[in-house]
Amino acid sequence: MPPFTPRNLNSITDRNKRHINHWSSTMFHFCPSCASPKIRFEDHTLFRCPDCGFVYYHNTAAATGCIITTDEGILFLVRAKEPSQGKLDLPGGFVNPAEGAVEGLRRECREEIGWDPGPDFSFFASFPNTYPFKDIVYNTCDLFFTLSAPGLRKEDLRLDPEEIAGIRFVPPVQVNMDALAFDSTRRAVQAFIEREAQPQLV
Repeated sequence: MPPFTPRNLNSITDRNKRHINHWSSTMFHFCPSCASPKIRFEDHTLFRCPDCGFVYYHNTAAATGCIITTDEGILFLVRAKEPSQGKLDLPGGFVNPAEGAVEGLRRECREEIGWDPGPDFSFFASFPNTYPFKDIVYNTCDLFFTLSAPGLRKEDLRLDPEEIAGIRFVPPVQVNMDALAFDSTRRAVQAFIEREAQPQLV
Protein backbone atom coordinates (compact mmCIF):
# COMPACT_ATOMS: atom_id res chain seq x y z
CA MET A 1 0.00 0.00 0.00
CA PRO A 2 1.42 3.46 -0.87
CA PRO A 3 2.52 5.86 1.91
CA PHE A 4 -0.11 8.19 3.31
CA THR A 5 -0.18 11.70 1.84
CA PRO A 6 -1.45 14.35 4.32
CA ARG A 7 -4.33 16.59 3.32
CA ASN A 8 -4.22 20.37 3.82
CA LEU A 9 -0.42 20.35 3.73
CA ASN A 10 -0.16 24.13 3.30
CA SER A 11 -2.21 24.86 6.41
CA ILE A 12 -0.13 22.36 8.41
CA THR A 13 3.10 23.97 7.21
CA ASP A 14 1.93 27.53 7.92
CA ARG A 15 0.83 26.63 11.43
CA ASN A 16 4.14 24.94 12.23
CA LYS A 17 6.09 27.90 10.88
CA ARG A 18 4.23 30.14 13.32
CA HIS A 19 5.12 27.78 16.17
CA ILE A 20 8.75 27.64 15.04
CA ASN A 21 9.05 31.42 14.89
CA HIS A 22 7.46 31.82 18.32
CA TRP A 23 9.67 29.30 20.12
CA SER A 24 12.92 29.80 18.23
CA SER A 25 12.88 33.58 18.60
CA THR A 26 13.34 33.09 22.37
CA MET A 27 16.21 30.60 22.10
CA PHE A 28 19.04 33.17 21.95
CA HIS A 29 18.74 36.60 23.56
CA PHE A 30 22.41 37.33 22.92
CA CYS A 31 24.85 36.17 20.28
CA PRO A 32 26.78 33.10 21.54
CA SER A 33 29.90 34.42 19.81
CA CYS A 34 30.07 38.14 20.69
CA ALA A 35 27.15 38.62 23.14
CA SER A 36 25.46 41.17 20.92
CA PRO A 37 21.74 41.62 21.64
CA LYS A 38 21.08 42.14 17.93
CA ILE A 39 21.01 38.46 16.98
CA ARG A 40 17.93 37.65 14.91
CA PHE A 41 16.02 34.54 13.83
CA GLU A 42 15.58 34.57 10.04
CA ASP A 43 13.68 32.57 7.41
CA HIS A 44 12.34 30.04 9.95
CA THR A 45 15.75 28.34 9.95
CA LEU A 46 18.75 30.32 11.21
CA PHE A 47 20.13 32.78 13.75
CA ARG A 48 22.32 35.56 12.38
CA CYS A 49 24.33 38.18 14.24
CA PRO A 50 24.88 41.38 12.23
CA ASP A 51 27.74 42.48 14.50
CA CYS A 52 30.15 39.53 14.23
CA GLY A 53 28.68 37.46 11.39
CA PHE A 54 27.85 34.43 13.58
CA VAL A 55 25.34 32.07 11.89
CA TYR A 56 23.62 29.12 13.51
CA TYR A 57 21.24 26.90 11.54
CA HIS A 58 18.60 25.51 13.89
CA ASN A 59 18.06 22.50 11.64
CA THR A 60 15.23 20.04 11.90
CA ALA A 61 15.98 16.80 13.74
CA ALA A 62 14.81 13.43 12.44
CA ALA A 63 12.61 11.29 14.68
CA THR A 64 10.63 8.10 14.25
CA GLY A 65 7.48 6.46 15.52
CA CYS A 66 5.95 3.07 14.81
CA ILE A 67 2.29 2.10 14.77
CA ILE A 68 2.52 -1.51 15.94
CA THR A 69 -0.73 -3.40 15.57
CA THR A 70 -1.38 -6.50 17.69
CA ASP A 71 -4.29 -8.81 18.41
CA GLU A 72 -5.24 -6.49 21.28
CA GLY A 73 -4.90 -3.20 19.44
CA ILE A 74 -2.30 -0.53 18.74
CA LEU A 75 0.67 -0.52 21.11
CA PHE A 76 1.02 2.79 22.98
CA LEU A 77 3.61 3.75 25.59
CA VAL A 78 2.87 5.91 28.63
CA ARG A 79 5.54 8.62 28.83
CA ALA A 80 7.40 8.68 32.15
CA LYS A 81 8.91 12.14 31.73
CA GLU A 82 8.31 15.52 30.19
CA PRO A 83 7.41 16.68 27.66
CA SER A 84 3.86 15.29 27.83
CA GLN A 85 4.49 13.12 30.87
CA GLY A 86 1.66 10.64 31.41
CA LYS A 87 0.39 10.87 27.85
CA LEU A 88 0.47 8.13 25.24
CA ASP A 89 3.17 7.87 22.61
CA LEU A 90 4.33 5.41 19.98
CA PRO A 91 7.59 3.44 20.21
CA GLY A 92 10.34 5.50 18.62
CA GLY A 93 12.42 8.61 19.19
CA PHE A 94 15.23 10.73 17.81
CA VAL A 95 17.54 9.34 15.15
CA ASN A 96 21.16 9.41 16.30
CA PRO A 97 24.09 10.58 14.15
CA ALA A 98 25.25 7.89 11.68
CA GLU A 99 21.89 6.08 11.94
CA GLY A 100 19.21 5.60 9.33
CA ALA A 101 15.57 5.93 10.32
CA VAL A 102 14.94 2.17 10.54
CA GLU A 103 18.15 1.61 12.53
CA GLY A 104 17.13 4.37 14.92
CA LEU A 105 13.62 2.98 15.31
CA ARG A 106 14.89 -0.53 16.08
CA ARG A 107 17.34 0.87 18.64
CA GLU A 108 14.58 2.91 20.31
CA CYS A 109 12.36 -0.18 20.52
CA ARG A 110 15.15 -2.15 22.16
CA GLU A 111 15.87 0.65 24.62
CA GLU A 112 12.27 1.57 25.48
CA ILE A 113 10.46 -1.75 25.48
CA GLY A 114 13.23 -4.38 25.33
CA TRP A 115 11.96 -5.80 22.05
CA ASP A 116 13.57 -5.82 18.63
CA PRO A 117 10.86 -5.79 15.95
CA GLY A 118 13.28 -6.57 13.14
CA PRO A 119 13.67 -4.57 9.91
CA ASP A 120 10.32 -5.25 8.25
CA PHE A 121 8.68 -1.88 8.79
CA SER A 122 6.52 -0.19 6.18
CA PHE A 123 6.86 3.57 5.78
CA PHE A 124 3.52 5.26 6.35
CA ALA A 125 3.71 9.05 6.68
CA SER A 126 5.75 12.02 7.83
CA PHE A 127 4.64 15.08 9.78
CA PRO A 128 6.44 18.07 11.29
CA ASN A 129 6.46 18.50 15.05
CA THR A 130 7.99 20.56 17.85
CA TYR A 131 9.65 19.01 20.90
CA PRO A 132 10.27 21.38 23.85
CA PHE A 133 13.04 20.24 26.20
CA LYS A 134 14.84 22.30 28.86
CA ASP A 135 13.91 25.69 27.41
CA ILE A 136 14.88 24.75 23.84
CA VAL A 137 12.29 23.75 21.26
CA TYR A 138 13.53 21.28 18.68
CA ASN A 139 11.84 21.20 15.29
CA THR A 140 11.47 17.61 14.15
CA CYS A 141 10.58 15.75 11.00
CA ASP A 142 8.75 12.71 12.35
CA LEU A 143 8.81 9.59 10.18
CA PHE A 144 6.07 7.09 10.96
CA PHE A 145 6.20 3.40 10.12
CA THR A 146 3.74 0.54 10.54
CA LEU A 147 4.32 -3.01 11.69
CA SER A 148 1.95 -5.92 12.26
CA ALA A 149 2.85 -8.04 15.29
CA PRO A 150 -0.27 -10.13 15.98
CA GLY A 151 1.30 -12.32 18.65
CA LEU A 152 2.95 -9.52 20.64
CA ARG A 153 1.91 -9.46 24.32
CA LYS A 154 2.76 -7.39 27.38
CA GLU A 155 4.85 -10.27 28.72
CA ASP A 156 7.17 -9.97 25.69
CA LEU A 157 8.21 -6.44 26.64
CA ARG A 158 10.76 -5.13 29.16
CA LEU A 159 10.13 -1.46 29.82
CA ASP A 160 12.76 1.16 30.61
CA PRO A 161 11.22 2.75 33.75
CA GLU A 162 13.09 6.01 33.23
CA GLU A 163 11.39 6.49 29.88
CA ILE A 164 8.19 4.43 29.96
CA ALA A 165 5.63 4.36 32.79
CA GLY A 166 3.48 1.67 31.22
CA ILE A 167 1.92 0.35 28.04
CA ARG A 168 -1.56 0.26 26.60
CA PHE A 169 -3.00 -1.90 23.85
CA VAL A 170 -5.84 0.20 22.43
CA PRO A 171 -8.26 -0.96 19.71
CA PRO A 172 -8.29 1.62 16.89
CA VAL A 173 -11.94 2.55 17.47
CA GLN A 174 -11.15 3.37 21.12
CA VAL A 175 -8.15 5.63 20.59
CA ASN A 176 -8.60 9.03 22.30
CA MET A 177 -6.62 11.50 20.24
CA ASP A 178 -6.50 14.00 23.13
CA ALA A 179 -4.59 11.42 25.18
CA LEU A 180 -1.73 11.29 22.64
CA ALA A 181 1.44 13.19 23.43
CA PHE A 182 2.26 15.06 20.23
CA ASP A 183 0.51 16.68 17.30
CA SER A 184 2.43 14.61 14.77
CA THR A 185 1.47 11.40 16.58
CA ARG A 186 -2.20 12.38 16.58
CA ARG A 187 -2.05 13.08 12.85
CA ALA A 188 -0.30 9.81 12.08
CA VAL A 189 -2.61 7.65 14.21
CA GLN A 190 -5.72 9.37 12.87
CA ALA A 191 -4.55 8.87 9.29
CA PHE A 192 -3.75 5.22 9.98
CA ILE A 193 -7.17 4.57 11.49
CA GLU A 194 -8.87 6.27 8.53
CA ARG A 195 -6.83 4.22 6.08
CA GLU A 196 -7.58 0.95 7.84
CA ALA A 197 -11.30 1.74 7.83
CA GLN A 198 -11.33 2.04 4.03
CA PRO A 199 -12.40 -1.00 1.98
CA GLN A 200 -9.36 -3.00 0.93
CA LEU A 201 -8.92 -3.77 -2.75
CA VAL A 202 -8.44 -7.46 -3.52
